[in-house]
Amino acid sequence: MLEILYRDAYFIAINKPSGLLVHKSYYAGVADEYAVQKLTEQIGEKVHLVHRLDRKTSGVLLFAFDKKSLKLISDLFMSRDVEKKYLAILRGWTKDEETIDYDLTNENEIVQNAITYYRRLQTSEIDLAFQKHTTSRYSLVEAIPETGRFHQLRKHFKHILHPILGCRKHGCNKQNKLWLNTFNVTAMPLHSHQLNFKHPITKEDISINASLNVNPGFLEIGEILSLDLKDFI
Repeated sequence: MLEILYRDAYFIAINKPSGLLVHKSYYAGVADEYAVQKLTEQIGEKVHLVHRLDRKTSGVLLFAFDKKSLKLISDLFMSRDVEKKYLAILRGWTKDEETIDYDLTNENEIVQNAITYYRRLQTSEIDLAFQKHTTSRYSLVEAIPETGRFHQLRKHFKHILHPILGCRKHGCNKQNKLWLNTFNVTAMPLHSHQLNFKHPITKEDISINASLNVNPGFLEIGEILSLDLKDFI
């Protein structure tokens, strides 16, 4: 059963579990079930996907009940009037805060402007030797992408040399292998924990929050690193 975070006559939001594909996609591969299908069956109504989350990413996922509402909310996303907040665990100790303004090339080889702001929430250092270091350091950050490019957070954090732990395509595979061999952990700690926007029809200020409970891998990594995640559970 999917956790429903928000519902009105126009929109519905769920807390997408890590590992669940949003919909059928050439890039994501095949699966036995998809978020669109599961939600439709659960509520008995057709829904239209507003935005996307990667398979391993958990958190707030928004749908519209009709095409008019879909167009209105999609316009807000396009005009950058929707604030998306993510939690991520990164390799290394980041700056206290930073804005990453680094263009990205999409799957069609088109270069697009991409901007991400993040702030560091906590740090951790554990007795895990890695290459020339006797310990390993990590940061829990809150990231707010101002643009919505494909794999933007993964690519931006790789660009500043603080990749998301567990990310294979845009991460550190040696670090990921170390976590697999040491802790038997393959999860990617990336979670969309909040979505904020002005309702395009009622004009209410909407804030949708999603707990980390749907991403057990994130919680397991947080426990290993002794991170305080109680505010997000």
